[in-house]
Amino acid sequence: MNSPTPASASTASRFGVIPESAVDTAAINIGNTVRIAIGLTEQQAALIVHDQRTDLNRALTEGYRRSLPQAEFIDFDSVTPEQVLAAFDRYQAGDLVVLLQSTSFRLEAFRIRIELFKRGLKVIEHVHLARMPDTAQGLLYIDALAYDPAYYRGVGHALKACIDSAPYGVVDSGHGEKLVFGSPFESAKLNIGDYSAMQNVGGQYPLGEVFTEAQDLEAVNGRVRIYVFGDTSFRVNQPATPITLIVEKGRVIGTENSTPEFDTVLELIRAHEGEVWLRELGFGMNRAFSRERLVADIGTYERMCGIHLSLGAKHGQYAKPQFRRADTRYHIDVFAITEGVYLGEQCVYRDGAWQLAPVAGY
Repeated sequence: MNSPTPASASTASRFGVIPESAVDTAAINIGNTVRIAIGLTEQQAALIVHDQRTDLNRALTEGYRRSLPQAEFIDFDSVTPEQVLAAFDRYQAGDLVVLLQSTSFRLEAFRIRIELFKRGLKVIEHVHLARMPDTAQGLLYIDALAYDPAYYRGVGHALKACIDSAPYGVVDSGHGEKLVFGSPFESAKLNIGDYSAMQNVGGQYPLGEVFTEAQDLEAVNGRVRIYVFGDTSFRVNQPATPITLIVEKGRVIGTENSTPEFDTVLELIRAHEGEVWLRELGFGMNRAFSRERLVADIGTYERMCGIHLSLGAKHGQYAKPQFRRADTRYHIDVFAITEGVYLGEQCVYRDGAWQLAPVAGY
C-alpha cells in the first residue's frame, strides 16, 4: 500500500508503528466522536471490548482510555465468550459499547452489533484493523476518526436534499467517460454521525457517507473509469491502469484495461448471479481518504471523499422487484475516478471536494 504518511512518525513508541503523538490525536478524535456524534452523556456508561493483536488496536484502546477514563475495558482474548456476554448484560439502553477488532469478534450465533442495538445500546464498531498494519495506514485511520459536525451533518444533509430531488445524475470520469443515472434516485441514506432520525445510534467507524441508487436500475448507462476495487480478500486492489466499465441498462457488459484480479471478481458475480448489476451510488465524505491516501481495508476505504459504486445484485437497504434477497450474494465496492458529479444540472463535486453549502441547523 503506497500511502503517504499524514504525520511524522516516532521510532520509539509504546504502540509499535503508531507514534505517541498519534495516540494524542486519536484521543481527541474519539472524544469528539463520543461526545458529539454518539451523544454520550456523563450519566451513561461505556464498555470497551478490545484486543492487543495489532499496534493500531492498542493505540486506539489507549485513545479510548484517555477519552473515557471511567469506562470498563475488556481484552476479548483474555476472557471467555460467556464473560463477554455477561459484560453486555450489565449495561442498559443509552450506554455505549465499543468493539475494537483487529479482525472481527465472533460469539457463535450472537450477532454482536445487531443484538446490542436491540437492547438500545449505542455501538461504535472498528473492524479489520489488522488489514492496516503499517504507520501510514494507521495514521490515516486515526485521521479518519476526526468528527466535524458542521461538515458531516451540514454538507451530508445538503447532499441528501440534492439526491432526493434530482431527476437524474452523472458521474464524469474524465477522458470523455460519463456514467449517466437516467432516473430519479432512491431516498438517500446517511452515515454522517447524525442519529436523530434513526432507531439505532452508532455503527461501523470511520464514518462519512451518503448513499443511494437509481430508482430504475436499467436507466443507468455509460462508461466509468475505476482506480480501485475490492478484491476477493476484501482488500483494496489498485490496478496500474484504471479500468473502464461499460454499463448498459444497469449491467456491466464489458471492460477495458481489466486485470486478472478484476476479471476474477466479475466471474464470481456472474457465476452466482448470472450478470453484473451496478447498484449503489455512494457519496463518500471522509476527507482523510482520497485517491492518493489509501488504506488496505475496503470497508474502511469506502468512506473515501468521492464516488464509489457497488457491483452485484446485493443491497440490503433498497428492495427492487427484480431481485429476491435470497438470490443476491455480491456487493463489491469499486471507486470511480471523479472529475465531476452532477445531480440534475447542479455540479455537486469537483476538484476533490463536495461543492455544497452546509444546511443550516446542523
